Amino acid sequence: MNKFLKEFKDRGFYYQCTNDEELSNLMDNGKIKAYIGFDCTAESLHVGSLLQIMCLRLLQKHGHQPIVLIGGGTTRIGDPSGKDKTRKILDENEINKNINNIEKILRTFLNDEDENTKPIFVNNYDWLKNLNYISFLREIGKHFTINKMLTFESVKLRLDREQSLSYMEFNYMILQAFDFLELNKKNNCILQIGGSDQWGNIVNGVDLIKRYSGSKAYGLTTPLITTASGAKMGKTESGAIWLDKKFLSAYDYWQFWRNTDDRDVIKFLNIFTDLETKKINEIKDQNINDLKILLANKTTEMLHGIDEAQNAEQSAKEAFSGNINSANLPSIDLDKKKLNSKLTIIDIVLLSKLEKSKSEIRRLIKSNGIKINNEVLNDENILIDLKNYENSSLKLSIGKKRHLKINFV
Repeated sequence: MNKFLKEFKDRGFYYQCTNDEELSNLMDNGKIKAYIGFDCTAESLHVGSLLQIMCLRLLQKHGHQPIVLIGGGTTRIGDPSGKDKTRKILDENEINKNINNIEKILRTFLNDEDENTKPIFVNNYDWLKNLNYISFLREIGKHFTINKMLTFESVKLRLDREQSLSYMEFNYMILQAFDFLELNKKNNCILQIGGSDQWGNIVNGVDLIKRYSGSKAYGLTTPLITTASGAKMGKTESGAIWLDKKFLSAYDYWQFWRNTDDRDVIKFLNIFTDLETKKINEIKDQNINDLKILLANKTTEMLHGIDEAQNAEQSAKEAFSGNINSANLPSIDLDKKKLNSKLTIIDIVLLSKLEKSKSEIRRLIKSNGIKINNEVLNDENILIDLKNYENSSLKLSIGKKRHLKINFV
């Protein structure tokens, strides 16, 4: 098997391929271009997109050239895959802002030094915005049958649940297939990679290229990554794990990986780091906490750099040791003039945004799960006098793993 596909499988990236034997032979005999698409429905990507980013890195590692498609056009429609209802339609300014930020995030992960593997960034709005509807139906629409489109999972699930599916959304799979055709014609792209929920859309593109031009193209999908507890990757009780420092600090990102379930550590080292699979197999029986720190360091290095990763590790050690004045702890500034002179523990936790639910905060207080300056506070009615924190800080801890320095300014 081709080295790229072998590593793709060994790392746990592989779910389905339209023809892996042909694709393997093709990649053995030359370098190819392959694309992955990212719609820009939010200002930042989150960890749920990280597997696809790792696929782009793997392509580069094996000498192939990735094409990164930013869906400036398809975002205006909304992908119905895996959705119970129509996505919110964003305005032009939001979409353009999201495009710029997502491209910046993706460039952080990808290497642009080698001209042969340098990522090609494209925006499908460039070719979708001027489509002539009649011409599109005559040239492209004729290659699709409603019968087949109704069998695709993204459509079938919505219809089975008797949930509405707009004609606008129904067109999404045709537009995605058209994207693949455009990249095949303009960039000689012969492979699309995507999540398993994109299988129907990808197969549509492969079939369209064959019918339109007689050319061969291929589709390759990755599995849905869930944690050992069954949760969807990238979602936590406290919200999404964003890949943008504006929304999530390097320390919190590091902590997310450090808190990985023991059962997921080896899997995540394979999927979300560049460590060689041989090396991972050699160390898999080492102390689980050491492996978690390795996972946290390697993932944080990729996004935030080695210095930030080391700072995050040091901050975690200092927080665990009880150091209140650590310069590396994540912090927030609160304006005392806008606050009451005395605050309850519940007030402080809400202001910190470490917890949003008053009932959950009360539960944590009762179970001795909240500390201020390393002292357990088990009475929700205790008042914190801000006069005692003139031009200074307090350290708020929730459980053993969440710590925050609050500066009163």
